Amino acid sequence: MFLKAINCEGEYKDKHFISNMFIESIREIGPQNVVQVITNNTSACKAAGLLVEAKYRHIFWTPCVVHTLSLALKNICSPSAHPRYDDMIEQCGWITKISSNALFIKNFIMNHSMRLAMFKDHSKLKLLSIADTHFASTIVTLKRFKQIKQDLEQMVISEKWDVYKEEDVEKARAVKKKVLDEYFWVDIDYILNFTAPIYEMLRMANTDTPCLHLVYEWTESSTPLHCLAYSLNPRYYSNKWLKDAPGRVAPHQDFKIAKERKKCLERYFSNAEERRSVNKEYAEFSLYSEDFSSGDSMKDRDFMAPRTWWAVHGASTPTLQSIALKLLGQPCSSSSCERNWSTYNFMHSLRRNKITPQRGEDLVYVHNNLRLLSRRSPTYNEGVSQLWDVGGDGFDSMDMENVGILEIADLSLNEPELEAVLFSSTDNLNDDV
Repeated sequence: MFLKAINCEGEYKDKHFISNMFIESIREIGPQNVVQVITNNTSACKAAGLLVEAKYRHIFWTPCVVHTLSLALKNICSPSAHPRYDDMIEQCGWITKISSNALFIKNFIMNHSMRLAMFKDHSKLKLLSIADTHFASTIVTLKRFKQIKQDLEQMVISEKWDVYKEEDVEKARAVKKKVLDEYFWVDIDYILNFTAPIYEMLRMANTDTPCLHLVYEWTESSTPLHCLAYSLNPRYYSNKWLKDAPGRVAPHQDFKIAKERKKCLERYFSNAEERRSVNKEYAEFSLYSEDFSSGDSMKDRDFMAPRTWWAVHGASTPTLQSIALKLLGQPCSSSSCERNWSTYNFMHSLRRNKITPQRGEDLVYVHNNLRLLSRRSPTYNEGVSQLWDVGGDGFDSMDMENVGILEIADLSLNEPELEAVLFSSTDNLNDDV
């Protein structure tokens, strides 16, 4: 559930202020109910997380995986002008040029009504306007360009494109030249291909679904909590998974994982006798001994979701089962919270710019929890309430020509169903984000 939003206007947001907010919320929830605090990787947030860890030994600060990957992708696609990025700029500067050309083409078409009308005549998909703050904005834009390549080419070689006269004739010629430049499209394909692994990880991590136990497989993250969660995923001990790729070993045979897992258990169990007991339980689980040696237990490791497997087969190791059910239900990013900024923009708009901070916080609370509840209902994907929460002030129906400012591009990273609508549908959607 969404607990609360806090208005920090006028506050100096150093590590002490941020950690005090965390600690206050932890007390409200109950320290025994908190597993981790996830923030972005800024120095103030990291320091605040360490202060929380110092106060509550069993609570871990973990860096947001999405923020980390997004920064990596941003440095590849648009490296900042800084001496330490000189090598990056030299090697990847051409990517910035390609993305700038794509934006130039998009802006030219969208800013000229006749050119936009021509584009609509040739394409069933719309051009995307994505905020720079959106994760993987450059990649999402280039993915759309690849999908409308033939439409753009047909548009610029049509008779209307050359016949229509306007002030920006030179720009129109530049757009035509670039669209018909095969090397431009080759470069786009190359960018999308070599950034695909990062983009896919972003999509998988940019959700509030349980994925903490998957992080080590993606990024070899060495934080103790990630490694313990990874160690408790039954699938990573199965013969099928181990044989799927060369060099794979089970978590209990990986020295780096074992080292971090032990650190995590030391924080959970300061008493040596308790720690010895849970280590014995882990040995039974990882070595397929005792109750874990049954046929169903071994076969189900490949087919059951991790938490389901522990609920069915973990009763003989109650302490380890309790830890597994907690960790295997954890997300690995703070992106769901960051999307609340967009929600707040729905509330505090130009039309309602005098709303008080408390009223805004209350409305965000209501909106987010209604959103979480509605997504469990089949009507969220059909009927008049379909995708109700992605519209701005003008939202009425997804079938309308103009539905206001949409959050579609943000949601496309973590909602496969919505991405299908966004990237494949012929629906009339307003794509500004």
